[in-house]
Amino acid sequence: MHSDRFEATYLIETPLDPAKVAEVMAGEQSCGTFTRVHGETDDLRARARAVVERVEELEPVASPSLPNTWLERQKRPGPWRRARITISFPTGNVGANLPTLAATVAGNLFDLGEVTGLRLDSVRLPAAYRNRFDAPRHGVAGTRRLTGVERGALVGSIIKPNLGLSAEETGELVGTLCAAGLDFIKDDEICADPIHAPLAQRVPAVMDRVRRHQDCTGKHVMVAFNISDETDAMRRHADLVEREGGSCVMVSLNWCGFSAVQTLRRHSGLVLHGHRNGFGALSRHPSLGIGFDAYQTLWRLAGVDHMHVHGLQGKFAQPDEEVIDGAKSCLAPLAEGCDDAVMPAFSSGQWAGTVPVTWDAVGTDDLLFMSGGGIMAHPDGPAAGVTSIRQAWAAVREGVTLPDAAATRPELKRALEFFGAPK
Repeated sequence: MHSDRFEATYLIETPLDPAKVAEVMAGEQSCGTFTRVHGETDDLRARARAVVERVEELEPVASPSLPNTWLERQKRPGPWRRARITISFPTGNVGANLPTLAATVAGNLFDLGEVTGLRLDSVRLPAAYRNRFDAPRHGVAGTRRLTGVERGALVGSIIKPNLGLSAEETGELVGTLCAAGLDFIKDDEICADPIHAPLAQRVPAVMDRVRRHQDCTGKHVMVAFNISDETDAMRRHADLVEREGGSCVMVSLNWCGFSAVQTLRRHSGLVLHGHRNGFGALSRHPSLGIGFDAYQTLWRLAGVDHMHVHGLQGKFAQPDEEVIDGAKSCLAPLAEGCDDAVMPAFSSGQWAGTVPVTWDAVGTDDLLFMSGGGIMAHPDGPAAGVTSIRQAWAAVREGVTLPDAAATRPELKRALEFFGAPK
């Protein structure tokens, strides 16, 4: 990769020649349009035009993945050819402008008449260009430092019920969860500043319990307050969290947007927990949208410290392979020599029984392992739920199966009996 160019890789589907479609994409997303225009000189094109770097044709398919009126008007028959293509773009076209970077690698490409499928798979940046954007303030090492967890997975949970608790009731629940031994607690994505528990009341009520717990035990439990809102409100909410001694805020990335998250990152030194809710709308169709590797690259340029990846054998639609690849992507540097890993957050249907597949898949405990029902529905209470998860992590690190470990660990044994044997 050249130091003055970044690359994007796509999966496309088309009844046309994929190499020609790739050239259309390169022109559309740089200095050209469907035809050469006045002023589009050879010198300008040499300076500003995107370049098709690679075209790898794949197996064709018998029918189009998506409807396309432009092709229908031309009565274009199949077969529908598929290809993986890589296009490079001059960094000077964009500068350190994250919304424009996203518009460049995606933008109108999804609407092109030449394609019946298009998916952005990855974005690769040279180190000098990556370093012009925001980096995580804390990432893995900072999160461990703030929570006092030097080794092992960080065990977390989510406020449940998701909505409806008053500020004081939320504070009481957080006190219970702190006493249960958690490292991390987060709001649900749909609970930000509700009338029945506004952040102005909820943050002080929660942090009162966090401070009390810290005074008694010396441990700071990280709470990710959901401050998703318009930009000025998020800054005010972050300031409140900081005044109350909090260490983390959570943002619904897709609905707040790149600019708002960048503004928040530059305003606040708190840990920034990035929640990806809504990502399924961008990713679930295999021939449309944005893959998680490209998605996490763009959001890491906004400076988030944590990224949700869902969970293995969880309750959502993503295959385990996508979860695994996502976690590994979060922990890998975005460019050579960059120390910018973010902590992957595993959630959705996680409990002690999903620990072995998580360990086997990623081979590290530099992660947030979040469990709602797996902790709070444990038959012996939340503290036993937390203990069962820690016992499971200890077992996999020791190379011991969960059933064998459960023989001497009653909390894990009860979890396996109650939730069912792991798959």
